[in-house]
Amino acid sequence: MSVSALLVIALVLTGLFTRSAWSDIRNHSAPQITSATGLYFTLNDMDAQLANQLMFGTDKDLADDRSTAAHIYNQRRSQAGVYLRDLSVAAQGDPVAEASVAQAIADFGSYEEGASHALILSKQHAYAAGKTDADTLAAYRSTTDLMRSRLLPEADQLVTANNIAFNTTYATATDRLSSARIGVLAAGLLLVAVLVVLHLFFTFRFRRIVNPALAAAVLIAVGVSIAASVQISAQQDHLHVARRDAYDSVVALTRARAVAYDANADESRYLLDQPNAAEHEQHFFDKTQQLMRLPGATIHTYDAKAAAAMAAYRVGQEDLRFTGFFGDEFRNITFRGEREQAEVVVARYQVYERDDRKIRAIATSGDLTGAIAYCVSYKPGESNWAFGEFDTALQKLITINTTAYERASSEGAGSALSAPVGLAGAAVVIVALAVVGLRRPLAEFPRKG
Repeated sequence: MSVSALLVIALVLTGLFTRSAWSDIRNHSAPQITSATGLYFTLNDMDAQLANQLMFGTDKDLADDRSTAAHIYNQRRSQAGVYLRDLSVAAQGDPVAEASVAQAIADFGSYEEGASHALILSKQHAYAAGKTDADTLAAYRSTTDLMRSRLLPEADQLVTANNIAFNTTYATATDRLSSARIGVLAAGLLLVAVLVVLHLFFTFRFRRIVNPALAAAVLIAVGVSIAASVQISAQQDHLHVARRDAYDSVVALTRARAVAYDANADESRYLLDQPNAAEHEQHFFDKTQQLMRLPGATIHTYDAKAAAAMAAYRVGQEDLRFTGFFGDEFRNITFRGEREQAEVVVARYQVYERDDRKIRAIATSGDLTGAIAYCVSYKPGESNWAFGEFDTALQKLITINTTAYERASSEGAGSALSAPVGLAGAAVVIVALAVVGLRRPLAEFPRKG
């Protein structure tokens, strides 16, 4: 029957499209965002570790810290190279994306050259911690300016562009599934109507109350139509969970992590480049506001306003007084344990922020070496320890959402084609039942005519 064939075609095409959409999301859209946010993060931490190495100078008491910073710098440099390679491969065939990645690769090479030059100068001048010579400082300023003015905006643009592409894929898939549901339901209902009319015709024509095969075909057709609609809705649900509930948070939180590392680098820049300390302090506060924007706050009132905002939130979760990346996450709480972990992240972030004020107070008192030591210390209760605690909590929160994304996308991709093909098989059974149901009446039709 041609109507059954129409239903089969609609089901199979829906399955093929859905499988293709999931393949694009899982193998292209999401991995490209991961590479772009990974690049943004590694570049930020590279510059932080460069500042740390230069800040430590040749102070023997900070030799281990300098060695650690150098190790992390080299590690991040290798990771950035991998992300750039992945983005370059993914951009092939898209002239705009290819040009963006090529420019980022060129600027990354220039940054590496500038960083190497600054490190060579620091060894040649052999200065004490916090007493960076003018030549080294000038080389660093030029290098970090390249990072801020070129590389980081380029990396952020790659994040934005790939996130927009993912959104486009999601919106297209959702809209097409809505259209597919209408098409499948229309074909299914048309098939049911044809079968019912045939059943009624032969019932009245041959005075039989029930044609078992045709009745079974009607019931299966109704079931296939309902099941197809439910299956398409389930795919839309999987898409919504994967993109909106999970990946929106993944993007916000991974960007937050990169910005947090850049803010941590601004503390080192503040201590390394004292003539421009006020500028670096403002950069730090700007990033603080990107993470958790509190209207009207200054660096001196921020801690009290953050505490008040969280106190209000605990009284009533609808009273959310901050925006920024953390605000994006708190407005998208979905999964088990996510809210509790988000609160842990903010609590640890508040501890780190308070430590920042202590660093500045020590430096302002004239004890620059003490401020540096406190800034880079991993001892419990000191600054880098607090930042590490915050970062660990943030990664756990990211994992909650990435795990939810993986689960939703895996379930969606797994049933994208198998379920429609199974339903299409049921539609073929309908044809077989219809043939069986019509065979005897059609054979008798000439004698009854």
